[in-house]
Amino acid sequence: MLTDKVALITGAAHRIGAEVARTLHDQGMKLVLHYRQSRKSAQALQKELNDKRADSVVLVQADLLCNNGMPKIVEETINSFGQLDVLINNASTFYPTRVGTVSEEQWDDLMGTNLKAPFFLSQAAAPYLAKKKGCIINIVDVHADRPLKAFPVYSAAKAGLVMITKALAVELGPDVRVNAVAPGAILWPENIDEVTKQRIISRTLLKRKGEPTDIAKAILYLIKDAGYMSGQVLTVDGGRSLRS
Repeated sequence: MLTDKVALITGAAHRIGAEVARTLHDQGMKLVLHYRQSRKSAQALQKELNDKRADSVVLVQADLLCNNGMPKIVEETINSFGQLDVLINNASTFYPTRVGTVSEEQWDDLMGTNLKAPFFLSQAAAPYLAKKKGCIINIVDVHADRPLKAFPVYSAAKAGLVMITKALAVELGPDVRVNAVAPGAILWPENIDEVTKQRIISRTLLKRKGEPTDIAKAILYLIKDAGYMSGQVLTVDGGRSLRS
C-alpha cells in the first residue's frame, strides 16, 4: 500500500488519467487531480473517491499552456497535503497536423501541452519530490519512436518528452526517479473507423487492444516496485512496436 503518499496527476478528469487516479487511490494515496475544462467530470471523480475515503482528493484547475501556472499547481498540492511524492504528467493534446497545413498555433499547442508543460511542471515539483525521494512518470507514446502518419507535430512532441524523461533522470538523480510509460492501442481517438481499428489490432502480437487499467498498473509498478529504475520507457502496446 502507498498510504500517506501524495500524487499529482495532470489531465486526470477522464480516460487514462481517471483510471490511474482510481488505481492509486485504491492503494491508499492522496491525490491532486488537475483538469483544464472538464470540471464536471473532475468533480464527479473527486466525489467518487472522497466517498470512499474522505478528504483524500482535491482538484486543481489550470491551463498548462500558461507557464506561470506551474508553480501554482505545485503550491496548491503542498498547501493541500503538505508534500508531493509522485508527479504524473498525463495531460496531452492529440490531433492531426498534415504537412503543408500546420499553423504556428497548432505547433505551440501540441508542443506546449505534450512537451513544454511536463518539463516546467517537473521543474516546479522537483524540490518537493526530492524531499520525499519521489518520482516523475511521463506518459509518452509508441509513436515517439515510430511516427504516426499525419501527426508529425504530436509525434515529435512525444519524442521530445522521451528525451526529457531521460534528461531529467540525469539531472534529478539520485533523489528523484524519472520514467515514462508508452501506451499503444488503449483508447481509440475520436472518428476512427472500424477498419482502422482492426488494422491496428492485427499489428499487435496479442491481437487485441489494451485497457486503461494496463497503463494504470504500469504506473503503479513504476511508483511502488521499480526503485532501481530511472530514465526508462516502459512500453505497454501488446507487442505492436515489434512489428514494422
